[in-house]
Formats: sequence, C-alpha cells, structure tokens
Amino acid sequence: MLQVLDLFGVFVFAISGAAVAARKQLDLFGALVLATVTALGGGTLRDVLLDRHPLGWFGDATPLLAVLAAVLLSVLWCRWRPLPRHALAVADAIGLGVFCVVGTRIALEAGQSGVIAVILGVMSGACGGLIRDVLCAEVPMVLRQDVYATAAAAGCTLLLAMDRLAVAPGIGLLAGGGLIVVLRLGAIFCDWHLPRFVLRGEDD
Repeated sequence: MLQVLDLFGVFVFAISGAAVAARKQLDLFGALVLATVTALGGGTLRDVLLDRHPLGWFGDATPLLAVLAAVLLSVLWCRWRPLPRHALAVADAIGLGVFCVVGTRIALEAGQSGVIAVILGVMSGACGGLIRDVLCAEVPMVLRQDVYATAAAAGCTLLLAMDRLAVAPGIGLLAGGGLIVVLRLGAIFCDWHLPRFVLRGEDD
C-alpha cells in the first residue's frame, strides 16, 4: 500500500508542478523540472535524513515515468482546455495528504520516534512544493497564512495516534491523509487560514 500511495502522490504532485509551469508560461523542460522537484523533492530529503539507500527513484525508474506521464497529460490538457481555476491547489492538497502520511509511516517503520516521524512526514509533503515555489520566485505556500503545514501536522499526528492505538496501518493512512486533504480543501474553498503576522508601521 505504501508503494502504491507513494506513486500516486508522485503523479499528483507532478501535476501540481506542471500546473505552476503552465501558469508561469514555462517551456516543456521547465515543466519537467518543476514537476520533478515537486514530486520527488520531499521524499528524497526524507530518505536522505533516514539514510535509506538507494533513494527510491535511483533504484526504480517508475516514479520518474510517473512524473513524465503527469507532465505530458498536463500539457495535452492545457492545449485543448483551460486550466481549471483550483487545479493546482486541489492537486497539491491531494499530494500533500498522500506524501505526509506515507512519509510518517516510513519513518515509523524505520524506528524513529513519534515526534521525528511527524516532522519527517510534514517534510515529505511540504518540501517539494517549497522548492517549486522558490524556483518560481514565490513565497512558499507552507510559509503563507494558508492552512498548509498545520494541516500536514494534524494528519501526521492523527496517523501517529492511531498507530499507538494499534489501529490497522491502512486505516491510519486513510484517516490521516483524509484529514489533511479536508483541511486543505477547507482552506481553499472556505477561506480557512491562520492569522497573519503583521508589523504595524509608525503611521498606524
């Protein structure tokens, strides 16, 4: 299940990277770069920190093929139809949910403590998008007032709690990932957000 979910997360996150490339009017190479760093960046960082060798996409080309398929599908879609308004945000929400719980589960199976597992889960889901946003000269979504890292941490914590209660791993993955997706979609469509940190000027 972890492998299937991880591959699904790669595909969805690659679509979100390609959507950003389309919005920025980048060429095909630019779309491939953004899709690759978005889909593989967080998981690669997690595996490096866990000292997992070989890295997932080094020993198996399937994730790279999933990225390529996602980019080609996105390019074909954009040629025939306009990009849906919330396509990037929805794809990113689904990818975040999948990668966070997969990352947390992998860290737990590697023998890490609960706190470290949650941190690595959040990193797995958020760091790829962070790299994508930095490359596009945007303030990373994870640092804005949107419910993003908060949603990721909530879902990873729920998975951890269910693991400690000896709930079946599959149920924990679905519950944690589902919570993340619901919170992110709520932020997108219902304007849920955290308070902004604002410095008042002398003239206020």
